[in-house]
Amino acid sequence: MTMPTKQLPLIATPANDKAKLASTSTPLTHRLVFGALSGMGAATFCHPLDVIRVQMQTDGVAYKNTFDAATKIYQRAGIVEGLYAGVSAAYLRQWMYGSFRIGIYAYLLEQTQLQNVANGKNKNDISFGQKLAMGCCSGGIGSFIGTPSELALVRMSGDNKLPPAERRNYSNVIDCIARIGKEEGITKLWRGATPTVLRATLLSSAQLGVTSEIKGHLAKSGWFGPNGAYFYGLPMMFCSTLCSSFVANIVANPFDVMKSRLQSMPVDASGKAMYSSMGDCFVKSVKSEGILVLWRGFTPAFVKLAPYTIISLTLADKLTRAVTGKDAL
Repeated sequence: MTMPTKQLPLIATPANDKAKLASTSTPLTHRLVFGALSGMGAATFCHPLDVIRVQMQTDGVAYKNTFDAATKIYQRAGIVEGLYAGVSAAYLRQWMYGSFRIGIYAYLLEQTQLQNVANGKNKNDISFGQKLAMGCCSGGIGSFIGTPSELALVRMSGDNKLPPAERRNYSNVIDCIARIGKEEGITKLWRGATPTVLRATLLSSAQLGVTSEIKGHLAKSGWFGPNGAYFYGLPMMFCSTLCSSFVANIVANPFDVMKSRLQSMPVDASGKAMYSSMGDCFVKSVKSEGILVLWRGFTPAFVKLAPYTIISLTLADKLTRAVTGKDAL
């Protein structure tokens, strides 16, 4: 009579551990979709503030302050053609830029957390410098991919500010991108790419890295309940994103001014532009208007950036948790 063989327990191996960890990782494609949808939600609410910011930062009609700009834009063109001019470009921008910016950061953060677990370390043992580097990487990649939509957004947002004879009158974002490529050349779709990418690199680093860092400290502080879970974690996210918005706006505003001016500058019949490069734009702007021109539009930029950051990052975090059961930031 044969005795039944006893099944020996499987012994965990490093290969098995890594395979198990990899299976728990949220695919990058899912992260990109979460980032795009959260960005679209924020853009719907914040787009009028972006229109005001662009028009205050570019040459042409002068505005006394944010309220004066909003009033005059509304009186001149109304809500749809004025304050929501270029909203189709804003939505496209979220799929080309916002998706990569938030999605890549969330993916890199999760991969680092999983690697920490595999190495027997605390999941959240990630330095502030690492978080800033992740934000730089995701912001730079997303910005380069999204520069054509950013250019279209600036052009369409500022078009009704120009004299009627100089307006381009784009019908939608596709028309805008197609006409720029046809009339000015495909490479011109990346006009202002240098300040755009630099701005996005610094902005994303501050927005995402600072948000994650502050969120981690607040979660451990107990001020917002166990692990920051009070009222579904919304108060903790609000404080984290508000602080990161202010830091990001200080760092990014000078590049924002240069980007807006380069992307909206007129080109004469011979093809000569007002500025030859970002450096030329910087020198001419500071020389003619003073150093504070670099922070022109700071208030509308912050008023727009703060709710945009709060809404987009909170939506990304909560949407990711609802679908995957994990945080995004």
